[in-house]
Amino acid sequence: MSQRPRIVFMGTPDFAVPSLHMLMDKGYEVVGVITQPDRPVGRKRVLTPPPVKVAAEKMGLPVFQPERLREPEAVARFLAMKPDLVVTAAYGQLLPEEVLRAPKHGCINVHASLLPKYRGGAPIHHALINGEKETGVTIMYMVKELDAGDILSQQAIPITDEDDVGTLHDRLAKVGADLLAKTLPPLLEGTIQPIPQNPAEVTYAPNIRREDEKIDWTRPARDLFNQVRGLRPWPVAFTLWKGKPLKIWRALVLETETMEPPGTVLRVDEAGVVVAAGENALLIKELQPAGKKRMTADQFARGRNMEPGERLGEDS
Repeated sequence: MSQRPRIVFMGTPDFAVPSLHMLMDKGYEVVGVITQPDRPVGRKRVLTPPPVKVAAEKMGLPVFQPERLREPEAVARFLAMKPDLVVTAAYGQLLPEEVLRAPKHGCINVHASLLPKYRGGAPIHHALINGEKETGVTIMYMVKELDAGDILSQQAIPITDEDDVGTLHDRLAKVGADLLAKTLPPLLEGTIQPIPQNPAEVTYAPNIRREDEKIDWTRPARDLFNQVRGLRPWPVAFTLWKGKPLKIWRALVLETETMEPPGTVLRVDEAGVVVAAGENALLIKELQPAGKKRMTADQFARGRNMEPGERLGEDS
């Protein structure tokens, strides 16, 4: 038992929880869990622990929540854990050099893309927004540069039109845990052969900004369909209606020709709100006006608040 590697796990959101569970279920010695500090959540700003902290405390694991891991006190506390290996999954901070160098087996990361594509904090969102047909999980060594380390293993999965960020996130979290379980034994035995990433194939997936959420009606309806599902269930795509945000929760592509300008409402009925796009039209199935709850198109149509000929996306 004394030969078991001492593992420090670093992760924050739900994506990381299955990987932590796997380590415990397989009998690995997790000597500490590092996660982000509790943050205010929701309109009432209730201080809420990250999912990894909740899971770790249920397992009886010691939890450390530094505001910045690179602070000398945080590094010293990390080094005191004497880790042989660091496993990270969506931790949310870059690791300082002292941390990267400390474990004899290195620091590895469970990343939700097929690297070198989609380095960064929002790989699931961007894969969907860009209409990718597949994505996956990569486990790689961590280096100073973001998501640039040598690849240890990968597992691809298909993306369907029914997928959104929520469904893809849950599938990838499980794939990540399973892939980690397969990768650790050869890694610890020294029999795995890392593969450098090809710099020519690097793309990035930065965190979603407010401007990424706004619908540009001049784009093809297929692009807008991908944008809507690539932002569902968080942070949700929106357009402007009468100068106020109108969230678009669910939509379909409607292949139709129209002479109306992009953003023009073509039809409002129980089947949905049909809006002209740069190519074809978008059939909105679920939406949420400002200050209202999320509702189906049928519920919205009963209010008859919107009329054909109105333009969405305009400030007033």
